[in-house]
Amino acid sequence: MEISYKNIKVIGFDADDTLWVNETYFRDAELEFAKLLAPYETANKIDQELFKMEMKNLPLYGYGVKGFVLSMVEMALEISNNNVSNTTMNAILNIGKDMLNKPVELLEGVEDVLKEFSKDYKLILVTKGDLLDQERKLEKSGLTNYFHHIEVLSDKQEENYSKLLNHLDIKPSEFLMIGNSLKSDILPLINIKAHAIHVPFHTTWMHEQVKESETNGKAYKTLSSLLELKKVMR
Repeated sequence: MEISYKNIKVIGFDADDTLWVNETYFRDAELEFAKLLAPYETANKIDQELFKMEMKNLPLYGYGVKGFVLSMVEMALEISNNNVSNTTMNAILNIGKDMLNKPVELLEGVEDVLKEFSKDYKLILVTKGDLLDQERKLEKSGLTNYFHHIEVLSDKQEENYSKLLNHLDIKPSEFLMIGNSLKSDILPLINIKAHAIHVPFHTTWMHEQVKESETNGKAYKTLSSLLELKKVMR
């Protein structure tokens, strides 16, 4: 299916795992958490139960490291029948602090792409998660000046995007979203008649995965790297 981007005036970029590394740190944290709780359960069971706890807590805590840490604490208490030691609890908190203090590692070609496209388009950053953490990462990234607007959403569903575009007076037909998550960055935009380009990251959180049937008939491109945008948008 041929897709034209000639009417695009504004390009939105996701942040985590589109501009910089993020999910890798969560996977590493899960491994550390499983090691801490190894006396109580297998690593596979711990991983499954932690995900269930995250899903249960998502409406309360939202996305981000802090909610993840709270879910780890609650999971540790539950799986140990409240017998987990203070030392282990402190280690769990340190996992979270370490995640929050990680350096911001830009993905290949990110700054070159932003520099080039900021000349001809308005660029906006559209991410979700903890506001303070996302602001910290953005500041560390050195990318702030490329964006006309920065928005940290509580979630990325059709309603969230529609409100944002209306607020910024952007027509869906003139907006292109670029991100790594089909669930959060691609399908909601297609459903509100905007455009979207998928740039997959090598690992995807289970909550962000979609079935193949959900993408059938949806008009979007998939690129292996942000650098391919230069060819697609010509």
